[in-house]
Amino acid sequence: MDIELQRVGFSYAAGTPFEKRALYDVDFAIESGTYQAIIGHTGSGKSTVLQHFNALLKPTEGEVHLGDYTVIAGKKAKNLKQVRQHIGIVFQFPEHQLFEETVRKDIMFGPLNFGVSKEEAEARAQELIKLVGLPEEVLDKSPFDLSGGQMRRVAIAGVLAMKPDVIVLDEPTAGLDPRGQKEMMDMFYHLHQQEGLTTILVTHSMEDAARYADNILIMHDGTNVLRGTPREIFADVESLRKYRLEPPRIVRFQEKVEQLLGHKLPTVCLTEEELAKALAERLREGREG
Repeated sequence: MDIELQRVGFSYAAGTPFEKRALYDVDFAIESGTYQAIIGHTGSGKSTVLQHFNALLKPTEGEVHLGDYTVIAGKKAKNLKQVRQHIGIVFQFPEHQLFEETVRKDIMFGPLNFGVSKEEAEARAQELIKLVGLPEEVLDKSPFDLSGGQMRRVAIAGVLAMKPDVIVLDEPTAGLDPRGQKEMMDMFYHLHQQEGLTTILVTHSMEDAARYADNILIMHDGTNVLRGTPREIFADVESLRKYRLEPPRIVRFQEKVEQLLGHKLPTVCLTEEELAKALAERLREGREG
């Protein structure tokens, strides 16, 4: 499902003395099947943008195109239930949204609410609990008897149970330890590839954006200012700092290594593995030279 925002503006409490403009002239498209990261400093507008992806917020200016569905500022939106079935959002701390007495019932809740039969909803619960890396035995447990990381996986299974075409991730690793963060991001990347999902990652983690995304969009002070591949975005350190962002740790480390070597590597490395390979190539060239 393609997503496109055209000249979108949004104000909280529009038309009241408390009006606060959060977005203006937001204009970009996300192609179906891509992994798109949206980054920006706190208050840049990225969290407000994500709520337009399934019409939780409706623009006060411009248009939002969600596949064949269009939300236009000033016009009443219809059939939003169908849109929200196709676009699932995993909010920060999604485990706080759990409420049923068993994991099985929690995962089944969304599909049942959208008219799926009980048999199909149960089949999805059994399939997805394994897909998110949990044993089938947890289905009959209370979600509140699980660890924090397990609860988060259950909440994610509940979003996936609606079989969305697009999954939006709002700081999905918040509060997890480093190992849990990597496991969670690897899981989403696996799901992205296996299910052919359009994945939108809204994050402050430059490392996650660098490692997983096909494209990166930078939000700054309520509008989008820069877009490109991770290598293009993180090669332009000057622009990043202009927008109050720092490159990933590995890019900063590469800068220091290049200073010690007195020589620039041929490309910006986005992961530790890439940097190790580039340095090995450089050392080999030095020996052969």
